[in-house]
Amino acid sequence: MTAEMTAPAWMHEQITAEEYESWSEEQCAGIEIVDGMVVVSPSASKRHNRLARILANALDAAAGLEWNADTDFDVRLQDVPLTNRRPDVIVYRADTLDITPTRPEHVLLVAEVVSPGSETTDRIVKVDQYAKAGISFYWRIEQAATGVPLVYTYVLDPATKTYRDGDVFTGVLKVAAPFAVEIDLGQV
Repeated sequence: MTAEMTAPAWMHEQITAEEYESWSEEQCAGIEIVDGMVVVSPSASKRHNRLARILANALDAAAGLEWNADTDFDVRLQDVPLTNRRPDVIVYRADTLDITPTRPEHVLLVAEVVSPGSETTDRIVKVDQYAKAGISFYWRIEQAATGVPLVYTYVLDPATKTYRDGDVFTGVLKVAAPFAVEIDLGQV
């Protein structure tokens, strides 16, 4: 005997911003919306989450009063078709703390920790989406086999809405922009 299964509508139909906003926080956890379609993200590893938290904590401490850094919430890249991304780390204007949805103009920097299964999305797709949305800085963190991560930094060229390659760090990340911060990557 087999049970008939019917896929929920959200698995095969585009959703709107209004529909998404009616969903509970539990329904929105672990997903992104790309061109109106729900994309389910696998659970991150403890190493992935620890690395994101270390980066967010260091960025938050260095950001001053104008900026906050946090992990894992939606950034609304476009309304139609709906595209919400959930960067691993987000640096956003402190005065937008209570504004939802967070929009690209509220965001200074996003960082993605690359995990098995997210390589193409984090290295190619999100880079293009974040640049086109006008987010000034993008960091991509690769979890190296040696255990010490590599951080690739990118800076937006506003004229072309593409990122220029910045520096690559391992061991210690030390940057002056978007603000001065030094992060020991060996803490992971």
